[in-house]
Amino acid sequence: MPVEDALARLLALAEGAPISTCERVALAEADGRVLAEPLVAGLDLPPWDNSAMDGYALCLADWQGEPLPVSQRVLAGSAPQPLQPGTCARIFTGAPLPAGADLVEMQENAEVLADGRVRFLEPLKTGQNVRPRGQETRTGETVLPAGTRLGPIEMGLCASLGAAELVVRRRPVVAVISTGDELVPPGQPLGPGQIYNSNRSLLIAWLKRLGCAVLDAGILADDLELTRKALAELADVDLILSTGGVSVGEADFLGVALREEGELALWKLAIKPGKPLTFGHFRGVPVIGLPGNPASTLVTFGLLARPYLLRRLGVEEVQPLGFAVPAGFTWRKPGNRREYLRARLENGRAVIYPNQSSGVLRSAAWAEGLVEVLEGTTLAEGDTLRFIPLSELQA
Repeated sequence: MPVEDALARLLALAEGAPISTCERVALAEADGRVLAEPLVAGLDLPPWDNSAMDGYALCLADWQGEPLPVSQRVLAGSAPQPLQPGTCARIFTGAPLPAGADLVEMQENAEVLADGRVRFLEPLKTGQNVRPRGQETRTGETVLPAGTRLGPIEMGLCASLGAAELVVRRRPVVAVISTGDELVPPGQPLGPGQIYNSNRSLLIAWLKRLGCAVLDAGILADDLELTRKALAELADVDLILSTGGVSVGEADFLGVALREEGELALWKLAIKPGKPLTFGHFRGVPVIGLPGNPASTLVTFGLLARPYLLRRLGVEEVQPLGFAVPAGFTWRKPGNRREYLRARLENGRAVIYPNQSSGVLRSAAWAEGLVEVLEGTTLAEGDTLRFIPLSELQA
């Protein structure tokens, strides 16, 4: 199945199983969460006209070019008196504009005379250096729609409107299973033919960044009955996310279990690395089976599983941003699958890691992003291709 078709099907399945339960959390705990209700402004922002500069507030109609006496001093956080006609007010950045004033001249363009009056050295105009009330937000305006993922900027905006608590979607509960007799947790000695389990650490950290609650279901031996039993014990999670066991080998029992006791909606994609990705249900619980090779796990989770999870939380924009860059390499052999190569930018061009094996995770640690090579495509140096920053996938 082409990548676009697989993604469209996954997103449609996600929209059919939304995580709609909500909870109210303190603003300080909302990082990475998804708004369940729109953020509506309860006040104008700024709440009053205020100064954008340190300087002097005055009324243009009162000024005929002569120096003006200073009638008051206005600091941020203070409540000024109405401006006396024929005077100016010393004012500081962020301070409320006195009633009757309609402009602020910056102090750099003013001269304080010996008698304390202020001479203005440049032409003045109404509204200059004034941030008007409601410039950013008006009361009742929707500032952030439901489905917004909250990050530092959004949290700062919420704070500026006085929102101490937010209504967010509950965290998805994702069970992570690693399959394969060859896998050993870090810290234990390796036996013959065994390797350390890297996918578990990669996925758990990634899922937590997405705001998921993670259930570590451990390493599953290559045994069909044990696979059935382990899946059956995860009936209360929102998603079972596995690595390995979904190809066509004799020991790939996850796909067998899904076919026998569930349903299989996706199997085998036209993507490299990551062809044997599986999506299905086991007794009603969604299951995404990622390939076991670590680079394949990374690519398929970032491009397919991550958007699926975000869409279940109501996020509309789920695909990573990419941009066009010139190739700093040649690609002479066109493939029948879309390829995502680990790459970085050097002198404005994308260069690729020399070993693009799906088993080499070091290539991703070296890389800054993925470059997309379309099916049936060859590349010469300088040809344009799409670059997807890893920072976009991991956010």
